[in-house]
Amino acid sequence: MAIDEEQRAAIKAKLQARDDHIRESWVRAMEARLVREELEKCQRTEGVNGFENCKWLSEKLLEKLNDSRVKGYKHIDDFWNNLSIIASTFHIIFL
Repeated sequence: MAIDEEQRAAIKAKLQARDDHIRESWVRAMEARLVREELEKCQRTEGVNGFENCKWLSEKLLEKLNDSRVKGYKHIDDFWNNLSIIASTFHIIFL
């Protein structure tokens, strides 16, 4: 039941991919948060013209909200599992 170097490298790569994915998700979420705070500040300072003068910020916030959800490591694990299934199928077909 010893883990050989190839399996150890695969596990390390999987964990690194998890960390990278979660880190990037949090960065996108924090970017959306910063844009929202800037939009609030802009609307406060502009007053009644806030909707018109801060429209570009609201459009930017909508773009950020589309991809700013933090997804856990299960999302990346599903990718790795699907990739390993495809690779094993490919290996069986051509042997």
